[in-house]
Amino acid sequence: MKIFKKLSLIFSVFLIAFFGEIAINLACGPEADPYDYYPTYFLNNVQGDEYASFAYNQMVYLYNDRDFETEEDVNGQEWGKYLGVKKDDVIDAMYDVDSATSVLLKTFSKQTFKKFPDSLRKNHFLNRLTKNPNASKYFRFTKSCEPYIAVNFDYWNVKQKDSAAMIQKGCDALDSINKVSTDNFLKLRYAFQAQRMFSYAGDSGQAESTYHKFIKDAKIVSVIKGWSLAIHAGTVADNNESAYLFSKVFNKNPEKRVLAYKNYRYMKSDVDEVLKLAKNNDEKATILAINGFGEPTYNLKMLKAVYKLSPKSLLNGALLVREVNKLEEKIIKSEQIAKDFPTIYYERWDNAINKDSLRNVGLSDLQNIKAFALQLANEKKYPQPELGTLTAAYLLWMEKKDALANTYIKKLNLTKLPERLKDQYRIIDLLIKARNIKVGNDFNENELIPTLKWLDKKRFAENSKKTAQEYYYNWGDAENRFTKTTRNFYQQILAPAYLKKGDTAKAALAMLKGDARHKSYGKRFRFKQVSYQTTMFWQKQLTTRIMARLAKYRSAKNRNGMDSLLAMSSKSVDKDDFYELYGTTYLREHKYDSALKMFDKISPKYKYFYNEDWRLNDSTYFSTPFIEAINDYPKNHVGLKEAFNKKSFAKEMLHLQKLTVSDKKNAAVYYYKMANAVYQTGYFGNSWFLTNYDWTNYDNNGPVNCGFEMDYKKAYTAKKWYTIARSLSKNIDFKAKCTFMLAKCEQQQIPRSSEIGYYIYDKDYKMFMRANINNPYFKELKLKYSKTPFYQTVLGDCSYLRDFITGK
Repeated sequence: MKIFKKLSLIFSVFLIAFFGEIAINLACGPEADPYDYYPTYFLNNVQGDEYASFAYNQMVYLYNDRDFETEEDVNGQEWGKYLGVKKDDVIDAMYDVDSATSVLLKTFSKQTFKKFPDSLRKNHFLNRLTKNPNASKYFRFTKSCEPYIAVNFDYWNVKQKDSAAMIQKGCDALDSINKVSTDNFLKLRYAFQAQRMFSYAGDSGQAESTYHKFIKDAKIVSVIKGWSLAIHAGTVADNNESAYLFSKVFNKNPEKRVLAYKNYRYMKSDVDEVLKLAKNNDEKATILAINGFGEPTYNLKMLKAVYKLSPKSLLNGALLVREVNKLEEKIIKSEQIAKDFPTIYYERWDNAINKDSLRNVGLSDLQNIKAFALQLANEKKYPQPELGTLTAAYLLWMEKKDALANTYIKKLNLTKLPERLKDQYRIIDLLIKARNIKVGNDFNENELIPTLKWLDKKRFAENSKKTAQEYYYNWGDAENRFTKTTRNFYQQILAPAYLKKGDTAKAALAMLKGDARHKSYGKRFRFKQVSYQTTMFWQKQLTTRIMARLAKYRSAKNRNGMDSLLAMSSKSVDKDDFYELYGTTYLREHKYDSALKMFDKISPKYKYFYNEDWRLNDSTYFSTPFIEAINDYPKNHVGLKEAFNKKSFAKEMLHLQKLTVSDKKNAAVYYYKMANAVYQTGYFGNSWFLTNYDWTNYDNNGPVNCGFEMDYKKAYTAKKWYTIARSLSKNIDFKAKCTFMLAKCEQQQIPRSSEIGYYIYDKDYKMFMRANINNPYFKELKLKYSKTPFYQTVLGDCSYLRDFITGK
């Protein structure tokens, strides 16, 4: 029963790891995408697909579970050759049938076939079986074995296997061997069925006897021998020998390579002991490569050893690309504007990793990998030595040695390269050219267009057969190589380059362009339908001046070059979303008349985002920014039945602005109301959603990253208007109110670190608290307004003021 035990144990371990990880993820928050957690521009299948399932990914055990070839293809091909039919007909009848048809095929014979549906009677494979009684009988036999080999995944109602029936099936298969003794094709397959039935039933003795007597030395070339060897490997008592046999399956049977790899790793064997069993250098190279595929850290030693043993093996290319991808993770830094939420989340709290140190180690390793790549290129023993040259060029780009990198790729003749290497050549050439987009650099950005259009075709083709998901893109797809490469280029390289040149509008367009997965869409982009990083960039970094430029891009008809390529991004944004954002940028700049003009362009049915207080049972109670609040927490929700949206807020603020001019007698009150409103639309207020699109407690300690955050985080305009209101009033109690609110604004402007509030003995925390206690407006409030009714009220409610008074 050893083979069944080993394979089932492997699967159980996988289930524990898989479902255990889900539980951890749910408990601990978002995780980085396992297929998209660092920028990469070196395609991990550039060397070919034969070993693509073993590409580097530190976050997953195996890059994917898909074999280079499929069991259906190789078996269908052998059956097709045996009967003289197309393999597709074999696959249609043997694998691609529903349960009802499968039951029908169990009765297959020359007589019953006449009663089969037309769709089956047209199948050439089945027709040919009717003319070959022995093959027809074997086909029925395999169908009768299927119920015993089907895996039962119902772990709440486990079906016990019928060992006795399986052993009987094995004996029946052995009996049939004598009846087809002159047909090596069927003889081998009956032996395989016998071995498999005995193994699954736990009768390892008969399984081994069948393997050695009928399969091991059979004089026929067939994939079945490799499948049988895999079963035999699981019955071997010695783990080192078992691992060696699985390495042979890995090498000779591409359709069973993933299975062989998993079982090899499960053996946890001693690689030196396994190598002693190898018969030649190719076998040794395979054993070392399998171990290399399971190594998540830098391992040039393994790569060199494989190359020395078998320089012509495609394993060398696969291992080399793995090492390059490892270097990318260490060296290529994600741009801040293109970081997704999980990355930001973990970088804020994971201080144990010194990223600069990792980069320095990576640059050191890079030199060794580059030397090996050049050796691969110069010695020309590897079937595609050009891979070595391209690798060296890419590593030079990573070192920011663009001129030398360009020299290397120009050594290659693009027209003569294999398709995969052509793809990588174009990507490296694009990366080198893009670095020239700098301030003061006279570079023609239109030189990038041919390659960018080529990349578009690649990524659109990559997604053409998939559902056109326009919502919440799932980047975590192992096969989305060009989609991710294109996105990375636009968002990690092109957008930051435009930002450094001071062209934020083009940076915004590049961010949006990077998210496109299809050439055209049935609907326009909604901001909730693109990536988090693009949404955040548009909703946080754009000003009215930039939005005006983007509006021109939307309306332009005859733009050329890069402007034309990027303009399509602007035109793809939903009209209502665009003008809602445009209006919001005016709200942030307190230009309420202009904000209203933008909001008037929005369709009447548009639903503005607003904040709901989750603490209220009835979520239809809304906040208002026009309140007086002594404390910021808990946030004061007054229970309005109708929400203040951005448009109604702009109308009210414009009204108040006009009153400060037309009714100067009461201007102090109007400035006070406006100050309250802009304070409440900041991080600490109850109506933050009127100027921002998300709220997180990280904002409390984060730096000011964009213009409007001076008000959102630091309450600058609120402080300005409270000051004006106080200066215009002669009412002592009103002045006390203004002074207290000025103290609150001053409090928001005190610098704080990300750790404040968690470590009370920390130096930064003590400095923060000292600055709060020494707030000059508290001092003024005590000296000038301690006799006012408001002072007595606030003294009872505000702990900071009490701390100031008591000197704590």
